[in-house]
Amino acid sequence: MDIELPAAVRERATRNGPEGRRWLAEMPDRVADLTERWRLTLGAPFLGGTASFVVAATTDLGTSCVLKIAMPLDMDERDTFDRAVRAHVLADGRGCARLLAHDDATASMLLERLGPNLAELGLALPDLLRTIAETLRTFWRPVPADAGLRSGAEQAAWLARFVVTGWEALGRPCEREVIDRAVSYAERRAAAFDPQRAVLVHGDAHGWNTLAAGDGTYRFVDPEGLRSEREHDLAVPMREYNEPLLRGDTARLVRERAALLAAHADADADLVWEWGFVERVSTGLANLHDFEGGGGGAFLEVARRCLRA
Repeated sequence: MDIELPAAVRERATRNGPEGRRWLAEMPDRVADLTERWRLTLGAPFLGGTASFVVAATTDLGTSCVLKIAMPLDMDERDTFDRAVRAHVLADGRGCARLLAHDDATASMLLERLGPNLAELGLALPDLLRTIAETLRTFWRPVPADAGLRSGAEQAAWLARFVVTGWEALGRPCEREVIDRAVSYAERRAAAFDPQRAVLVHGDAHGWNTLAAGDGTYRFVDPEGLRSEREHDLAVPMREYNEPLLRGDTARLVRERAALLAAHADADADLVWEWGFVERVSTGLANLHDFEGGGGGAFLEVARRCLRA
């Protein structure tokens, strides 16, 4: 079977050694097997992703859906897939695409098909940020401690480790002060974790993952599945969309974005700032590792300019 993969997906796979190349090699057989097992007719692939093969499909009963095959390159990413399944089940279609089926062995999901994402709809940035924050409010809900989700404290500790090891592995691509600030914020958020404030957190709520539901509302795809404070989720729209931040007084603009997101989501702007700094640095390092020209430097430059804010 001829599989058309987004360029960024192929790049990520090839830049991550034998595991990534194995995933590419096995993809045609996986797609063929799942197509037969779930009785699908495949349509056009979605070409905007970075870590999955995603393709439009229709079941034998005529239901429009999406087949997604994730690229778990290590055990941690395998855990991310498992938590995503749990998040879909917990959300049950509220603020998130409905899960129709999943296959653990191939890290695959069959999901309801939604409409275009916010980037495709061409929303102005303030409207895009407002829509993400308002959609998060429909997604957030209390979840029990035994739901099988990583806590905000655990995720903050993981991010602190990733930032330090990633910075060293990449030859220290930014000032040590940026890394130290990210680690200090991560440690502060870990220490402040309060189970009473914890909700189901998406973990990757940006405009490309926010899709029109066809009834005037929006729903998410690709949840990471965490149990944390609401401000943790607002860190992702905080970290993205760096170009307008770099064209002006960066620190002031980032503070204003934190205040805007917090106001739309009834959250604490200072905590949004802290989580956003951590996410910005970790994502910048990840992009430098996985993608040539993937904008990693812009993430780190925004963080550097925010050190004195």
